[in-house]
Amino acid sequence: MGTEPVPSSAVASWPAAAAGTLGWVRQRESLGAAEDLDYGLRMLQAAKQGRLEPTVRLYRPAPTVAFGQRDTHLPGFAEAAARCRALGFEPLVRKAGGRAAAYHEGCLVVDHVQTEADAIAASRHRFAFFGELLASALREAGVIAAMGEIPGEYCPGEFSVHGVSAFDGGHRVKLVGTAQRVVSGAWLFSSVIVVEDSAPLREVLVQSYDALGLEWDPRTAGAADDLISGVDVAAVEQAVLKAYMDYWQPEESEFRSLVEIVPPSDS
Repeated sequence: MGTEPVPSSAVASWPAAAAGTLGWVRQRESLGAAEDLDYGLRMLQAAKQGRLEPTVRLYRPAPTVAFGQRDTHLPGFAEAAARCRALGFEPLVRKAGGRAAAYHEGCLVVDHVQTEADAIAASRHRFAFFGELLASALREAGVIAAMGEIPGEYCPGEFSVHGVSAFDGGHRVKLVGTAQRVVSGAWLFSSVIVVEDSAPLREVLVQSYDALGLEWDPRTAGAADDLISGVDVAAVEQAVLKAYMDYWQPEESEFRSLVEIVPPSDS
C-alpha cells in the first residue's frame, strides 16, 4: 500500500457522514479493561433501543490485549493469555474479528455509536470513511499518516492506518486499528490510536503472537511519538475532534451524563 490519502470521493461515499449534532464524551478514568470493552456494546444496545443519540466516547484504556475469536481456537491461546498477564496486560476476547491487538494508557480509544436505518449496507463505507478521518487527524497532529494495511502488521486490516518515518527510509508502523459491530438499526465503530510508549505494546504482542504460533513483523508495532517527537494523547484527541467537526457538530458533555443513560454493568 502507498502512503497517499484515500480520494475524497471514496470517503464521501458514505451518505450518513454529515449527520448533524453528536454527543462528545470524554471518559476520564478507565472502568477496568473488561468493562471498558463491554461498555461500547452497552452503548450500542442503548442506541438500538432509541435511548441514546449519536455519541462518541473517548478514553485512555487500561493495559489490555484484545484477542479475536479465531485466536481462542489456537492451541497456544492459554499460554498467550498467561504471558499477557505476566506483562501486566489483561487478556480479553472481543466480539469483532481480527487477531490480537494491544493497547494501554498511551492510546486513545474512540467509540462512535449511531443509529442508521440500514446499518449493515454501509459497513464497508464506514471503514473507509473513518480510516481516512483518523489518518487526517494524525496528519493534523504532525504525523505522516495514511490508510492501508502494511506487510506483516499485527491484527492486519485493509482499513488500518499507518504512520511513516521521515528519517528511517520511510519505515511504516501501524497506528490505528478499527473494528465495527452492527445490529439492526445501529452500529458501533471502535478505533484504537496508538500515540505514546510503544515498547510495552510491542513486547506483549511479540509474546502473544509467539504463543499463538502466528507470524508477523514486530517492526510494524509502533506509536505516533516514535515518528514525531512531542506528540501526545491530548494533541491527538484535539486533532480527532477537529476532524470530526468537518462532518458533525460535536456537543461536549460529562461522562456522568452518559452513565445516566447507559449504566456500567456493575452499577
